[in-house]
Amino acid sequence: MRCWEDAARLAGAKWDLVFGELLPSLQKGIAAMLNLPDPSTIAVAPNTHEFLRRLLSCFPPNRPVRILSTDAEFHTFRRQVSRLEEDGLAICTYVAAEPCATFPARFQEAAAKGGYDLVFVSQVFYTSAATSGPVEALAAAVPDPATFIVIDGYHGFMARPTDLSKVAGRVFYLAGGYKYAMAGEGVCFLHCPPGYGSRPRDTGWFAEFGALAQAPGKAVGYAAAGARFLGATFDPVGIYRQRAVLSWMAAKGLGIDQVHAHATGLMAHFLERLEPLGLKGLTRADLVTPFGNRADHGNFLSFRTPQAGAIEAALAAVDIHADHRGDRMRFGFGLATALEDVDAAIERMADVLARR
Repeated sequence: MRCWEDAARLAGAKWDLVFGELLPSLQKGIAAMLNLPDPSTIAVAPNTHEFLRRLLSCFPPNRPVRILSTDAEFHTFRRQVSRLEEDGLAICTYVAAEPCATFPARFQEAAAKGGYDLVFVSQVFYTSAATSGPVEALAAAVPDPATFIVIDGYHGFMARPTDLSKVAGRVFYLAGGYKYAMAGEGVCFLHCPPGYGSRPRDTGWFAEFGALAQAPGKAVGYAAAGARFLGATFDPVGIYRQRAVLSWMAAKGLGIDQVHAHATGLMAHFLERLEPLGLKGLTRADLVTPFGNRADHGNFLSFRTPQAGAIEAALAAVDIHADHRGDRMRFGFGLATALEDVDAAIERMADVLARR
């Protein structure tokens, strides 16, 4: 409502408010969440695909982009890069994300071989809830200082405590307001380390927002810091929502340590209640990523079962909201979930799945 009221009151001048007050406030809040030293390194966009295109546009146009990644990246990256491979515009090396326990060492070993323009990896894999390991170790493993390192934080931002202070000048960090950040669609961000991608070919007029009153020069100009990765006109309502979420959390004294601890406790309780039921495909042995013993883990549980689609449909029929990706059945946990919710879900699961 405030976004609508500001637009009605200010018309075109609303952008002075967005860029002069709201965006700096949002940048400050995100920087605090990630322990970034300079909030101005953060750019915003309606979706992460915009940032992916812009990152890819930073590389030399006269040869394929050389990419190191994994076989478990989210569709935004997987689809776009696969399409570039079809036309010979990218050469990709994919490291298997599983087995999870050995992934960090295997990926760092591949990165250490060098020869890549871009190293792209998820902080938490959407297929398994496993993490890709310490980002500091990955950054140290990449031998060429010109290589772009991009961490996809979709399942990490505001789900797991994340400290980028030691690598803020070396890695990009990509995430958004959907799901864990509780702000919905339309508000994504990219932390842009200084000196990397100074002039993306995929660029919009907001990337020169501070110099619009000046006469156009012979060369395309870019704003400083993260603003060089901005695009063009977008609906700013997502910025309002994300800023409101961060303000609410600050007022409640909620930090990501507490969020992750809450989710971890719920997952432990869920498994404790689930185990005695012996439901096919939903036992501890079916977990893709082992849970417990201080293992790094996202805020969801992923079970490997060929019946994942049928299980999701059966649970949806009794108003249990979970999802599946291929043969992975996923259950997510966050601030909106209480122990009582888990108990109620287990009771319904025991009834509906025991009949299958």
